[in-house]
Amino acid sequence: MSSNLPIPGRIFTKLGEHNKRSRAQPQGFEIEQVHSLMPNWSDSVRRVPNVALRSALFGAISKGHRPYLERVKIHALGGISIYYTGALLDQGDLDVWETVLHLARMQELGAECRVTAYRLLKDLGRTDTGKNRAILDRHLSRMKATALQVQVSEHSYEGSLIHEVYRDHDTRSYVIRLNPKLRVLFLDDQFTDVDWSIRQELHGRPLAQWLHGFYVTHARPYDFKVKTLHQLCGSRARSLCDFKKDLRRSLDAVERASNAAGQPFSYLVEGDLVRVRITPSSSQRRHLAKKC
Repeated sequence: MSSNLPIPGRIFTKLGEHNKRSRAQPQGFEIEQVHSLMPNWSDSVRRVPNVALRSALFGAISKGHRPYLERVKIHALGGISIYYTGALLDQGDLDVWETVLHLARMQELGAECRVTAYRLLKDLGRTDTGKNRAILDRHLSRMKATALQVQVSEHSYEGSLIHEVYRDHDTRSYVIRLNPKLRVLFLDDQFTDVDWSIRQELHGRPLAQWLHGFYVTHARPYDFKVKTLHQLCGSRARSLCDFKKDLRRSLDAVERASNAAGQPFSYLVEGDLVRVRITPSSSQRRHLAKKC
C-alpha cells in the first residue's frame, strides 16, 4: 500500500504549501471551513462519538486472529445503524483513534495533522520503542482500510475512520487526514467525554474498557441483560457463562478505577440483569434537568 512507503521530505514541504494555499482561499470558502472545526475539549478527556462506544465497532476482544468483515451489520444500541467493512477492530484501535481525534481537534477536519510517532505513543501512555511503533503502524493501517456506513437519527456518515496516512520513516513522523464529514458524529448530544485517566488505568482489560466507555454515554444507565451486553461489546466468549464471569471481573475493575478517580460507579448483577449506577457528568446533569 502506498501509505506504508517512506515519504521524502519534499512531500511534507508540498503538503505544507498546500495547507497555506487552503488558508488563502476566498471568504466564502473560509466560512465553509469554520463549520468543519471540531469542538474543543479538555486534555483530561477524549471526546468520542457515541456510535463508537455504544456498539461492537471496537470490540471487547483480545489479541489473536482478525477476521475480515465485508459489509457486516454491527451490533449497536437502538437508534444506531452501522455497516462495516474491514478487519475486526478492538479497544487498542479505539485508543489510537481517540488520540488522533484529540490531536486533530484544534484544526479543521480534513486538514493534515502532522505528528511524530513519539508524540502519539506518549499521548497513548506507551514508550517509544520499535515494537510499539510497529503496533501503532498496524492500528493506523487497519483503520485506514475501513469502510463505514453509519446512521444516527437523521445524520449519516459514509467513509473510513482514518482517511489518509502518510509516513516518513526517516523522521518517524505521520501526516494523518480525517474525513471532514466525521463532523456529523459530533453534533447535538451524539458524543461523550471519556475520562482518559480511567481508560488508561483499564489498559489491557478490553471488556472493562468497553464497559467504561459504554456506561459513561448514559446519564442514567438502563438495566441491560447479560446477553445484550455480550452482543453489544462484540465478545468472542464461547458461552454466556464464560462471558458472565469476565463481565463481573471487568465491572469490578471499572468500579475500582472510577471510584479511585472520584467518579462513583457501582453495579449489581441479579440473575441475567446488570444494573449500573454512575455519577452523571455536568453536561449529562444539564440534559437530565431539561427532561424534568
